[in-house]
Amino acid sequence: MTGPLELAAGVADGPDSYRFHTADGAASPASFRTDELVLLRSLHGAAPGDHLSVQSNYGVVGVGIAASAVSVRMTEASARRATLCRRNAAENGADAHTAVVADLGRLTQRYDTASYAPESHTPIALGKQRIADALATLRPGGRLFVAATDGAGGSRYADCLRELTGGCRTITSTDGCSVYVAERPAEFESPQYVEPTRFTARVDGVPFPLVTLPGMFAAGRLDHGTRLLAATAAVDDGDRVLDLCCGAGPLGIYAARTADCSVTLTDDSRIATRAATCSLRAAGVDGGVVTADGVAGVADERFDRVLCNPPTHAGDGVLSSLLGGASRVLTGDGVLLVVHHRDLDLRPHLRSYRSVSERATGEEHVVVAARR
Repeated sequence: MTGPLELAAGVADGPDSYRFHTADGAASPASFRTDELVLLRSLHGAAPGDHLSVQSNYGVVGVGIAASAVSVRMTEASARRATLCRRNAAENGADAHTAVVADLGRLTQRYDTASYAPESHTPIALGKQRIADALATLRPGGRLFVAATDGAGGSRYADCLRELTGGCRTITSTDGCSVYVAERPAEFESPQYVEPTRFTARVDGVPFPLVTLPGMFAAGRLDHGTRLLAATAAVDDGDRVLDLCCGAGPLGIYAARTADCSVTLTDDSRIATRAATCSLRAAGVDGGVVTADGVAGVADERFDRVLCNPPTHAGDGVLSSLLGGASRVLTGDGVLLVVHHRDLDLRPHLRSYRSVSERATGEEHVVVAARR
């Protein structure tokens, strides 16, 4: 965890200021996102009623609006970020609840207002899907506020709102960010912008089906690092295997296709675990799938093999938590096999292991084996 960041309150109700803890893996952990701040200012005085904050990051909008709302529900596709939202709500005394959700269509409550600030790397199809699904959670006449920069596809999201509702207003444009608002029509059905990609991957001649979704790493293909790790894993019959940071589940599925083993797949992203569940079903593999931050969801289990292609872009905090945590769920003679780009050095994150050795090298990647 890093921070905290301090933000002055924008309304008379509630505390004079808010403090937000952040961490690697969150968007903009070192400073507030401009679009979230502009969105929060736009919501002040908007009589939010029952409010839905979509993709809440570490909770700036949801926590900041709680004092003037009847109720607040924050959603996050990331278990790690959802933990931050819950912590920040509790420490700021905000009556705001958080759920790890990838599909807003699963929400049964109806809201008066909703808000969303797409991140710059969000695929447009996924951003549009969230806008459409957020509108579907609103009561007729309810308002959706969307804050986006041009770099995050702001004009395309405004066009999407117009197409879905027949009208869209720009209520502010400042600091390179615009906030758009639209009302849910009396009759509304959310269209489908996001479609899964289904394909067959092969490792050492062994075929297996995979399902990916927009917003995932290596969507629609099997990346070279994962392929190298799968070919190197050497899983034995009877092994208990954990596919850590599973994505669509290729490592766990390949292990189950090549050995009589049990497999568990876990990922921080609810989008990834949805895809992994579909991949297991398509492959006919009986395995468990858990959405959790690192090994938090399997802390009481033990594994002979932990296979991991970690999100090296997520920062040192995430890597240390992932790889250090893996040692706690290994059996006494278990092994962590992790793949990374050859230009990276993961040794600082593997200090809790008694031995670390190079297992395989590819054109761009290295697989290392770490033992407790």
